[in-house]
Amino acid sequence: MDFAFTDDQKEFRSLLRSFVDREIIPVAREWEKEGRYPTEIVAGMADMGLFGMTIPEEYGGLDLDPVSFALVFEEISRGWMGVAGILGSHSLACRMIAMHGTGQQKNDYLPDLATGRRRTGIGLTEPEAGTDLQGIRTTAKLDGDHYVVNGTKMWITNARYADPLPVLVKTDPTASPRHKGMSILLIEQSLDGFTVSRDIPKLGYKGTESCEIVLDNVRVPRDRLLGGVEGIGLKQALSALEWGRVNIAARSVGIAQRAHELALGYAKQRKAFGQPIAEFQAIQLKLATLATNLQAARLMAYWSADAVKRGRADAQTGMAKIFCSEVALEAAIDAMKVHGGYGYSTEFEVERLYRDSVLMSIGEGTNDILRTVVAKALVKGEVTV
Repeated sequence: MDFAFTDDQKEFRSLLRSFVDREIIPVAREWEKEGRYPTEIVAGMADMGLFGMTIPEEYGGLDLDPVSFALVFEEISRGWMGVAGILGSHSLACRMIAMHGTGQQKNDYLPDLATGRRRTGIGLTEPEAGTDLQGIRTTAKLDGDHYVVNGTKMWITNARYADPLPVLVKTDPTASPRHKGMSILLIEQSLDGFTVSRDIPKLGYKGTESCEIVLDNVRVPRDRLLGGVEGIGLKQALSALEWGRVNIAARSVGIAQRAHELALGYAKQRKAFGQPIAEFQAIQLKLATLATNLQAARLMAYWSADAVKRGRADAQTGMAKIFCSEVALEAAIDAMKVHGGYGYSTEFEVERLYRDSVLMSIGEGTNDILRTVVAKALVKGEVTV
């Protein structure tokens, strides 16, 4: 088994790490405190081509393999997990359009999405439908050459910039099973009735907005139906969420990596009783555990990414997302403990890692739901360990 990155991936990681150290880490704490949108960081990511990660080269994208895709999210999240979220929803939506869009839809959107001139996200979650996507209430009724869309979407990342926004709707609310009545529409923000109604206050995950969107009799041209076929919207969405779990696993590794760096650095320079606290066995045990779990999580994340490269990998990505997200939270807490009282202060970076890490066990499917996905795959013999 080869656990090493290729030379190209090593060079790519070095480029990403340099960008994070230079452009993100020095400003992240202050900009988050101010509620400032990271416009300059977004421009830098666009210059690096990162908005085209999941877009084929023929449309101007990078068309990264899943392992290189994971590299991006680990490194960016090491600097500021919220900024990685700007790339996350965009990349999954781009992959969905690239995989399932009609020729016209790809030509209309992918070239600008690859450069960042356009950005996007995914409109799935609703006030009363999160994990249970089949329970959405947003409807799209065909009226001539347009769908008339009504409903509300919640927790939409990139909501104020997503144009178009792929939105999961019910084109046949009476269908049984329910998923056969679900479709995805590519909705442009300029359409009448499309309103970003509010920003949702959050504990962490700052840097990108998470919003409520109201769709009030929005008339969407019929040719904006993703793939041109009704009834396969849930399948289209789930095909992107597999990469989403790799994204979350890698983001979790980035958080844990930064927690390790901060804890180790602080333990070396902070003195108590006349010596660096890194000399005390209690601190050494925390540092060793943190580093060990971090490396295990990293291997799990890239193992799952490699599995995606080889084919469908729901169980593998589920395992990685579960494990890595829980390592991230544990690492953030241990890093806070190493910092002592200063770890609880907003003047130190480590408290942000704690706030950001909590989301990792919730986003892209809660860990408990994913445990059922893994268990079903084990029972069916779809994956072995």
